[in-house]
Amino acid sequence: MFILSLTYIAPMNEVDAHIEPHLAWVAGGYDSGAFLASGRKEPRTGGVIMALGERSQLETLVASDPFVLAGVAEYEITQVQLSRTVPGLEPLKG
Repeated sequence: MFILSLTYIAPMNEVDAHIEPHLAWVAGGYDSGAFLASGRKEPRTGGVIMALGERSQLETLVASDPFVLAGVAEYEITQVQLSRTVPGLEPLKG
């Protein structure tokens, strides 16, 4: 499993100008089965996506985010080897 941590690197008015294409991109990530959960950070400095897949595939996917293409955000990709989960989330353990 991977944590995709998004950080805004531009003023919020520039970020907000690209929010609709970004949300469509996020929806595509869910449709493909790569994304498991997502949401914004509080305070609003970026967001986080929990994802499955190969690192190289996720790197390619992240590079296609409209936020990245517009230069308003950047990602840190962290692989997590879960050792314990609540009942029902056992498939996330690698």
